[in-house]
Formats: sequence, C-alpha cells, structure tokens
Amino acid sequence: MHNSQASGREQAEAIWRAGVEAVQSHQCIPAEMAQLRETVGGWSPDREYVVVGGGKAGAAMAQATEGFLLQQGIPASQIKGWVNIPEVDHLAPGSSSQERDPATTRIHLHPARPPGYNFPTAEAVTGTREILKLVDEAADDAVILCLISGGGSAILSAPTVSLEAKLLVSKQLSAAGATIGELNTVRKHLSQFKGGQLTAHCFRNHPHRRLVSLIISDVIGDPLDVIASGPTAVDPTTFADALRVLKEKHVMLDKLSEVVAYLEAGVQGEMPETLKAYPANGEHILHRLVASNQKAISAAAEVAEKLGYQVIEYADRREHDTTVLAGYFADQIASMDPSVPTCLISGGETTVKLPAGHGKGGRNQSFALGLLVHLKALLRDDHERWNRLTMLCAGTDGEDGPTDAAGAFADLGVLQAATRLGLSPEEHLMRHDAYPFFAATGGLLKTGLTQTNVMDLRVFLI
Repeated sequence: MHNSQASGREQAEAIWRAGVEAVQSHQCIPAEMAQLRETVGGWSPDREYVVVGGGKAGAAMAQATEGFLLQQGIPASQIKGWVNIPEVDHLAPGSSSQERDPATTRIHLHPARPPGYNFPTAEAVTGTREILKLVDEAADDAVILCLISGGGSAILSAPTVSLEAKLLVSKQLSAAGATIGELNTVRKHLSQFKGGQLTAHCFRNHPHRRLVSLIISDVIGDPLDVIASGPTAVDPTTFADALRVLKEKHVMLDKLSEVVAYLEAGVQGEMPETLKAYPANGEHILHRLVASNQKAISAAAEVAEKLGYQVIEYADRREHDTTVLAGYFADQIASMDPSVPTCLISGGETTVKLPAGHGKGGRNQSFALGLLVHLKALLRDDHERWNRLTMLCAGTDGEDGPTDAAGAFADLGVLQAATRLGLSPEEHLMRHDAYPFFAATGGLLKTGLTQTNVMDLRVFLI
C-alpha cells in the first residue's frame, strides 16, 4: 500500500523532485564525459579546452564540466570558457546560493537575462559576442565543449536585425501560440549563432579542432536542431520556412518590417543560410544528449512505485493546447477506479495562446487550473472522490512563465479555498490569470531555479 502518512502534496512533490534530480548536471555530465575519452582523443593535459554555451542549466553544466576536466588532470591554465546564464534572485527553500548558482574558476558565468524573462537582452548579445570571440581565439587543436540547455534560444543571441526587432517578433510569436519549432525556425534565421552557425564559426580555418555538444533537452522528441535553436546542429529549415511561420501565425507584419525585409533578402539568396551540412571533418563533431524529459519521467515513476502506486506514464510526443490536454487528463482521472492507488505521470510541453488583456501565469499553472475546472464539472461535489486526488503541474526549470513559481497544485484544498474566497476558477482560466488564483488559494509550488530544464513534469495522484 502507498504511504498514507504523507499528505498527497508531499508525495506528489517528492515524485516530481525525483524526476528533476535525475536530470541534474552533476548526475549526467560526468557520466557522459567519461564515455567520450576515446572519441575526443583522450583528455590530454596538453590540449586547450574551451567551454561555451548557455541556457537555464548553464551554470550547473559549467560547474560539472570544469570539475570533470580538473579531475582528469587537465591543468586549470588549459581550461577557459564563457557560458550565458539566467540571473538568480530566488532560491529553493533550504538551498544555499552555491547550490543554486554554482561557482566555477575558469569558466565565466555571464548573467544574460533577468529571472522569468525568456526573451533576448542586450546582456545576452554581449555575452554571445564574447563566446564567438573566445572560439575565434582558441588553439588550432582545441576541444570546444558546447553546453546547451533549454532557454538557450533567448540567452544566446547574436541578431542580424536590431535587438528591438528580434524582441518584438519573439514576443508576437509567443503570444500567437507558436510551437517551439516554429519559434526557433524564425530565431535561427535572424541569428549569427543559431542554426549550426557556431559549428561553422568553430571550424572556419581550424579543421583540427573537436566540437562536443553536451545537451539537456527541453524539446519534445529531442531534435538537435531545435534545442536552443541548434547552434551546433545542421538546420533543415530555410528563410522561406521562417517567412511562412510569420504569415501562418498572423502576427502583425506591418510592425515587423525590418524582420520581414531581412527574411525576404534571405529567400533571394542575399543573406547567408544556416548550416546545411557539416564540414568535411564531421567526425570531429559530436552531439551527446545527457538529459531529457523521458529520463525525468522514468525516475519519477520509480519513486511513485516505491510509494505503492500503480504508475501510468504519458510521454507526450506532440505539442498540445494546455486547456485541451488538461481536459483530456481530467477525463482520464475521473474515469479511474478511486480504490486503486494510481499515479499518472505526464511529461512534455504545451502551448498557450494568450488573448489581449490576459492576466499572469504560466502554462503549468494554466494546466492545473484547467484540471480543476474540468474536474469540478465532472465530479461536482463528490468530496470523497476529490479527497483522493492531488495534482501537481510544474516546470522542471523552476520557472513557469514570467512568474516566481514552478507551477501549481490542484486539489480539494484549492477548490475549497476558492469557494471560501469567492474566486471563480472558470473566470481565472478564461482570463489566463492562474497565478493570482493559486496565490490566494495556497496552490503555488515555488522551488527557485532548479539548474536544469527538460520541459514540464506533471504528477496526478489517485
């Protein structure tokens, strides 16, 4: 039997945290790098190791990478690097700043954007230029280690248009509900860094270098060209594809004249395309997926089973609308036998199309609110059934949209608090205003930045 001593929320959070822990850099990076000894020609103390990259997991990835190299006997003088990371202003309860903002001695960690802000900034541009400069100056036989994680598309920015134009198109596409693939198709064609262009930069005039990308995936299916807009991967998309995304998403093209003009010039062959084939020495280019959503799901499932739950895993292979998918899971939950302790674990990433005048929240808070609304209609006032349900929807990065919450719980306690306070979950869902709803009803999960990012992890306990 499952442990009835612990509350549903405690168990749901423990299961969720097990998934997040399994995709931490200190677990994944050393194990992967140890297997690369032969493919990089040995970890030689005579070679130069240049560590670059960025993303939400950048700081922890840099610390794990530097630590591994030092343990292999690489002199500190042979290690250098620059990694763009988010600023940290809130920590997980009980965590030290060292744990949440790891330190390095040879790799510069560059705060490139404020917490909760997933768009390019001037600091991101400055940092990305420094990365390109560092690669330019590296030795002819250097090993370039590129650390890539979710959030890298915003935090690694070298735009071919003005920063203002890049920012505007990113915000318009996000608000229009563009998928990560669609968004990154446009980003790659407005960049000197993304779409494999770091690879081209690395090997230009330096054919004897080695390039190893260590990747924590935040994209469904783990496509190398989409994760952080694929700075080291061959890009199958074109300028024409980027223009098509803008037109299909019905963004305000009249306000994006600079972007449209650049993309149209690219279609005409007047601007350089993204990388379409690896250099002749392609055997010197390696990509290693060190952590993924599936890895987090599997670890979470293992803990749920130890707690006595029958586990059902859902690893979404497509992007869905948040509210639509919440309705699907509400139907599944309502139809299950409440006498059998069951844990549904869902992973992936949903989309949200924001209306004008929307409120505050993130896709996970919206998902939890959608579950609450749908189950309220399905279960009505069946408190016995409600009392057996605990649902947690949260981002593995600890950031849910532009908020300081990772996500939210949905359970009877939240529903009763809403009734007591006169709050309508339906109205808050319609306004996309989940954060104030869960803040008032005590449903928010705040973890601080987790130093990893493999999309979302949802735990539903019956």
